[in-house]
Amino acid sequence: MGFEPPQRLVRALGEMYGDGAAAEWLDRLPTLTEQAIDAAGPELSVERVAAPGGRSALVLLVRRADGAPAALKIAPPRAEPEQERAALAHWNGWGAVKLLEDPESDASGALLLERLHHEVSLRSLPEAKALLEAAGTVRRLWVEPPAGHPFETVAERTGRQTDGMRAAAAADPALAPLVDAALAARTELVEGSPELLLLHGNFRQSKVLSGERAPWLTVGPEPLVGERAYDLARLVRDRVEDLIASPGGPVTARRRVKRLAESLEVEQARLHGWTLFRAVESGTRALAEGRRQMGEVNLEFAGWL
Repeated sequence: MGFEPPQRLVRALGEMYGDGAAAEWLDRLPTLTEQAIDAAGPELSVERVAAPGGRSALVLLVRRADGAPAALKIAPPRAEPEQERAALAHWNGWGAVKLLEDPESDASGALLLERLHHEVSLRSLPEAKALLEAAGTVRRLWVEPPAGHPFETVAERTGRQTDGMRAAAAADPALAPLVDAALAARTELVEGSPELLLLHGNFRQSKVLSGERAPWLTVGPEPLVGERAYDLARLVRDRVEDLIASPGGPVTARRRVKRLAESLEVEQARLHGWTLFRAVESGTRALAEGRRQMGEVNLEFAGWL
């Protein structure tokens, strides 16, 4: 059986991993898909590929032996699906999509998940309502990590990202002031980190989908442990294209930092610092991957903070 990956996924993998590495994994995808289906059990029936789908994995809409709908997610090893499995198992459906398999059964690298309405995310709501629902959802994820957990810390992940940011500033000295400010903010933040909670790692409106079991559930974590302000920082930048196009964008951005910090009882200065760091990191990484428009948008946003 053939499963054609959506073009959105093909393009995104090329941007993230390079065309060569992406093509190698995509060439293996038919075999990997058959292996994942076999590993999930002979009673599993496949309906279709979810399209346009996400940017990191192939998702098949399937049905289990009892006819219940589910989703089978197949991601490249570099996406670290075992980390996602561990986080979803720990949350056990609390604020997040539910894992429908034994957390230890990871031989295929695929995830059998509760099926959500993949075409309906928080981005379908008006901005104010979307932010309210997002805040209510993400707070459920912030729990103590499991003992002996496999997740890296915020300090470790952001430390790995600093080399790329410095390289971007060296290649374009005009970026140096923003990069320097972001790196300084990170240094101060990691030295005084107040908490170590399990975080989503890439939380934004498009990662919260409509469900049957609950109105809104989170998908696609890139889990790590650290402070809540780090997790909120990506949400501040949501719908950044609309913010950039708005004449009141800078004011709206700063107001969003204040509103989210107050509603979730997070220190505003820490949310501001992580928002700056993550915007600059995303912007410089997008430039390095050839996504110039997205890079410039994120860096312009960072300049407002």
